[in-house]
Amino acid sequence: MNKVHIQTLGCARNDVDSEELAGRLAAGGFVLVDDPAEAETVVVNTCGFIEQAKKDSIDTLLAAADFKESGTTKAVVAVGCMAERYGAQLAEVLPEADAVLGFDDYADIADRLRSILAGGSHEAHVPRDRRKLLPIAPTDRQRAAGRIVTPGHAPLPEGLAPATGPRVIRRRLGSGPAAPLKIASGCDRRCAFCAIPAFRGSYLSRPVADIIAEARWLVEQGVKEVLLVSENTSSYGKDLPGVNLETLLPQLSRVDGLEWIRVSYLQPAEIRPGMLEVMLDTGKVVPYFDLSFQHAAPGVLRRMRRFGDPDSFLGLVERIRAVEPRAGIRSNVIAGFPGETESDVETLREFIIDANLDFLGVFGYSDEEGTEGEGLDAHLDQAEVDARRELLADVANMVCESRAAERVGERTVVLVEETGAGGASGRAPHQGPETDGVVELPGADARIGQFIEVELIDVTGIDMVGEAR
Repeated sequence: MNKVHIQTLGCARNDVDSEELAGRLAAGGFVLVDDPAEAETVVVNTCGFIEQAKKDSIDTLLAAADFKESGTTKAVVAVGCMAERYGAQLAEVLPEADAVLGFDDYADIADRLRSILAGGSHEAHVPRDRRKLLPIAPTDRQRAAGRIVTPGHAPLPEGLAPATGPRVIRRRLGSGPAAPLKIASGCDRRCAFCAIPAFRGSYLSRPVADIIAEARWLVEQGVKEVLLVSENTSSYGKDLPGVNLETLLPQLSRVDGLEWIRVSYLQPAEIRPGMLEVMLDTGKVVPYFDLSFQHAAPGVLRRMRRFGDPDSFLGLVERIRAVEPRAGIRSNVIAGFPGETESDVETLREFIIDANLDFLGVFGYSDEEGTEGEGLDAHLDQAEVDARRELLADVANMVCESRAAERVGERTVVLVEETGAGGASGRAPHQGPETDGVVELPGADARIGQFIEVELIDVTGIDMVGEAR
């Protein structure tokens, strides 16, 4: 049997895609290994979102190619967003990769790897705008979805389905008590700074039954918390009659053994009163809001092809905290967008302070090929972009650390994710996986996957210290 290692870069959506590939490869006769040095094939699931992510993907592919010198690794294969976005262009500039596979290759990934290992060559695809693969009208997309490959949506082929249980085409690559669960793919928004819709395609929701089946399967694998992911979770169900996030969440909450449901990637302009009500009132849905603000100055937001202003954004934050003062709220903003003035920076700085968010990522703007932002006038030089990013990041760090300090004295529940001789660590409901800090539990006698009631007694940056109660 051929041994294969999958290395994943980028977001939680890529994590799900890697586990789909792992499931297909395992069903196709490959053995998954954790150590790339032991693998005959190293598959790198690349990220193509921003310049730094693309650089990290290239570096990872080059590092994987070094394993070929030891004689164990025979092939290095690029998949994922960067591979889909650049295709033949990536293959030409990176001969160290033995193949560049696009999304259309996912359904036959096992056959593709066997052919490459046998010395066959693979002609990388010429990229295309994947938004054109589905009808413009969302209501027509589900009927057309079966004729295209969309990561996370394909059923397990006949003959490879398990004898019992749901037909889930996924193999976990980790063993922690939390896991991402993809509920949709693609995006219909046209943000001027973002290239994702062109290579991920138009918005396509997964059927409710498939999501529920996968949630049950994840629980069987030891998962206690699912993180609902998509490019735009607040749009879920726009292409399914009578379905939306408000109808999905109560059904997910009835899955036995699933304790926490966390929602990510919400667009502020799409949040309805009923959506807020369900998120705050459904028992297993943790009070956590991942809101994509991107900026606060109205003029900058319009140039970004987004909507909002400080008053509307602060009003949303206030409505959430009026119902649940301890809710976790996170966001990201972009500094240095073309045309951004010093007054716009001050508007954003004041918003960051007034919003008092739990977590905020600050990114410097950079042109993305094929986006509207690339052609806008009034670009700032890189030094100015970096200076504005640093200024706002310093403010954000101060605010988020202060918000964490405000939580000292709170009583909450922590999901334990790591244990050791010195105690344990995990996350409270206000903390998302990998991005939002942890709660350290010194001296705690706990097991991974356990929920512990704690009092938050101290803080280090955004990380908390808890004591079991």
